[in-house]
Amino acid sequence: MSETGSEPRRIQTTEQLVAVIRERVPMTSLTEFFGRAFGAVMAAMQEQGAFATGPPFARYHGMPGDSVDVEAGFPFGGHFNGADAVQTGTLPGGDAYEAIHTGPYETLGETYGAIQQRMQAEGLTPADIMWEYYLSGPEQEPDPAKWQTKVVWPAA
Repeated sequence: MSETGSEPRRIQTTEQLVAVIRERVPMTSLTEFFGRAFGAVMAAMQEQGAFATGPPFARYHGMPGDSVDVEAGFPFGGHFNGADAVQTGTLPGGDAYEAIHTGPYETLGETYGAIQQRMQAEGLTPADIMWEYYLSGPEQEPDPAKWQTKVVWPAA
C-alpha cells in the first residue's frame, strides 16, 4: 500500500452512462481543461434536464506523455443527447481494480503503481484506459494533502 492510497482491491464495475468532453491535452494544461470541461458538461446536461449521478471524473485513453487523450465529465441520469462538444458515452463494466488516493494530484502515480503491481501479482494486464473520480479537491478542500481521488483501472 502506498502512503497516500488505500490498498488496491479488485472490483466489478458496472457500465455507466457519461457525458464528456474529449480532447488531447498537454499535461501542463489539465487543470484548465478540467475546469472548462466540467463546467460545460454540467451546463449542457442541465439544459436538457439531465443530472449528475456521481462525482466528476476523467478517463485517460493510453498512458500520458507530454500530452494525453482525456475525457472529462459526469455520470448522468435522465435524458441527454449531447450538445456542441459534449458527447455521451459509457464507462465500461467488468474486472477492474480501484484504490482511493489521498493527497495532491502530483502523487497519483504512487497509487497507479500500487494498482499495477497488484494486477501483475494476480496475473492480470492493465487495460489502456483508466479513470479517476474526484471525490474532493480544491473546490471543497484547501489542503491538497486531504484531497481524495478514486482511481479505477480495468484489467485488459
